[in-house]
Amino acid sequence: MSLKQTPSQTVGPYFAYGLTAQQYHYPQTQVATGAMANDETLGERIRILGQVFDGQGQRINDAMIELWQANAAGRFNHPVDARESRPLDPAFKGFGRVGTGTTPDNSFRFDTIKPGVAQDGQAPFISVILFMRGLPNHAYTRLYFSDEASLNAEDPVLNKVEAARRDTLIATRHETSTGVEYRFDIHMQGPHETVFFNF
Repeated sequence: MSLKQTPSQTVGPYFAYGLTAQQYHYPQTQVATGAMANDETLGERIRILGQVFDGQGQRINDAMIELWQANAAGRFNHPVDARESRPLDPAFKGFGRVGTGTTPDNSFRFDTIKPGVAQDGQAPFISVILFMRGLPNHAYTRLYFSDEASLNAEDPVLNKVEAARRDTLIATRHETSTGVEYRFDIHMQGPHETVFFNF
């Protein structure tokens, strides 16, 4: 007897209730929000702002973005990263999660710190994971910083990306009245398509 293939499923749209509940004013708590740093967190405070666009340049209002990053000393809050020469920051977990459906312009926002260099020869970066209706699997990319040009030029992962597309991974720094902001838009398709990685 042969069984028919199970229909494929996409990764949404269940984000708001199950994963970003507080953002959408559901009563339950959630594991992570966009407020990744607090007053005790070490490092330079930054804000990451952006939007997710489809292939026609339209804003996507039901994406979910997760960030995973090292602390200011370049160490990840994970058992695999056991480098005692780089201290853990007890006030920083390095993980955040938000959706794009609660602001008029469908933007995402993370209040965090700028990560340190995690490995020699690498530039500071933040891992970005994207979930969205219509995606059968989540998508992975990286965020690098525009004010780290010399380190970006030597980064082994960034150098695997063709030169004409590297700017899709670079967040642009802006000094504002409320602090340092980095703009990082994600384009799913089209002429400005963000580079995504297979992990």
